[in-house]
Amino acid sequence: MPLTLLSLRRTYKSVNRIRQIVNVFLKYGFGKVIDQIHLGRFIPFRTRIRAFGQWPPVKGPTAPEQLRMAFAELGPSFIKLAQLLSSRPDLITTRYADEFKKLQDRVPPFPTEEAIAIIEEETGRKLEEIFEQFDSTPIAAASIAQVFRGKLIDGSDIIVKVQRPHIREQIETDIGILMYAANLLEKYIPESSFFNPAGIVEEFSRTVRKELDFLEEARNCNRFRKNFEQSPDIYIPKICEEHTTDRMIIMERIEGVRIDDISSIIRQGLDRKRLAKAGVDAYFKQILDDGFFHADPHPGNIFAMPSGRIGFMDFGIVGRVSPELRETLASTFLALINKDFDGLIDQYLELGLVPEHVDIDEFRKEFKADLSDFLEPLYGLTLKEINFAAYIDTVTHIALKHKMKIPSDLLLVNKAMLILENLGRELDPNFDFLSAAEPYASKLLRERLKPGKLFDKARKNAMELSSFAMIFPKQVRKVIRKVLKDDIGIKMTHIGLDRFIKDMDRSSNRIAFSMIISAILLSSAIMHATGAGPSIFGMSLLGISAFGIAFILGVWLVISIIRSGRL
Repeated sequence: MPLTLLSLRRTYKSVNRIRQIVNVFLKYGFGKVIDQIHLGRFIPFRTRIRAFGQWPPVKGPTAPEQLRMAFAELGPSFIKLAQLLSSRPDLITTRYADEFKKLQDRVPPFPTEEAIAIIEEETGRKLEEIFEQFDSTPIAAASIAQVFRGKLIDGSDIIVKVQRPHIREQIETDIGILMYAANLLEKYIPESSFFNPAGIVEEFSRTVRKELDFLEEARNCNRFRKNFEQSPDIYIPKICEEHTTDRMIIMERIEGVRIDDISSIIRQGLDRKRLAKAGVDAYFKQILDDGFFHADPHPGNIFAMPSGRIGFMDFGIVGRVSPELRETLASTFLALINKDFDGLIDQYLELGLVPEHVDIDEFRKEFKADLSDFLEPLYGLTLKEINFAAYIDTVTHIALKHKMKIPSDLLLVNKAMLILENLGRELDPNFDFLSAAEPYASKLLRERLKPGKLFDKARKNAMELSSFAMIFPKQVRKVIRKVLKDDIGIKMTHIGLDRFIKDMDRSSNRIAFSMIISAILLSSAIMHATGAGPSIFGMSLLGISAFGIAFILGVWLVISIIRSGRL
């Protein structure tokens, strides 16, 4: 019985949340889509009548702008989803990705009393038993957590990151609703499969669930601290392991100013050129040496410390780079540094996965032509004059134009590189971003040619070849046996057949519905002509009733046809 009540409560909350989401999307002009995926039943009848004939977006903001505004109004889960999508132009097109980049993770703070209650619940101790001082005014409020300053009993200056109350339950509810909506999109709007809605929701759920696990963030922080323990220029804060749980983190407070606060950096007399080089060097080390990098390097997470070091914060979102991808990235940087543009084109073909159905030779020719048109003006420039951010952005657009499936890790790397070059040029307008990559790229490629590495690769290839040689004869025997038994089956996939069947099914249903309405109207006329049943004002009551039913059903049919957009 309690389990049933809990299930009913969750269902009730989900229905209310769906109704809220539907109303917000209706407000921003997405009523037609709501109808197409059969969520119109969540719209109040009075709203449906008032909005009849106005489902298409009204003139004004573009569809990407309207969607961004809707996501902002719907709160934390949708803000996080938009931030993820902003780095995935391969999934949603660049128009939507660029618009979502404008969405900042700013939400109103929740009461400090609730934060204190969570701290005491998580630690099992009173606030005064942990902190000598706790500042009740939050220094930052984001969609998932809130941050406070404080001082531990031992005198250590710290910050406390506390998860929002009930945020897990809210995000899980929204993930369920988003997956439901994604399945409806793929079912009723087949062309949406190009964007892979279910895949987007799955990637979002993986990312946000990791970000909700503060113990995972603490482990990430400790790994970065170990990777940079010998660095004189980078500082990673210590984690207070004793008081860190999956809903709160206590870590050492970094004193400093935001890396983009140029006036404060000048006022403190810090060396801007040194800061620019240290920050970019740190990222090349993370990507090309460690294969583990901070994937959210916006200025609020990077600080210039009074000592001249750079401090990093917020390790909830990280990226991982496989050894193969690191080698390809290193080759890409060196090709650009050496202006080997033919080699650069080959490396970009290696980075992106070429669609299976295309002609590789024709694809290579067209891709090289587009990339060469862009690269040609770079021949007369020095490395300092090359805008690497614009270069990365343009190459990504070219890859998307050719429908290359860009790995998500590479998109995270590109996003980090774009932010870093902008920060580097703010600190030092003459900063040479590409030259900073050269030592790390050269080191990685030199290591690739070491005898030990070459031997490991040769051994791996030999093992794969021997496995293939052992399996191949067995597979051939199986095929021959099936051929002799006439047991070979051919699987055929009819492209677009599902959509055709759905359209035919919808059309036949409408025809049947129209015939039923016609039959009711005919019956109404017969009953009125014959005076069947009781009468009122000389008209058959049954005939009037049948006519009313037919009229309502007819209006309903007309409305559904108009909303479908297929008159």
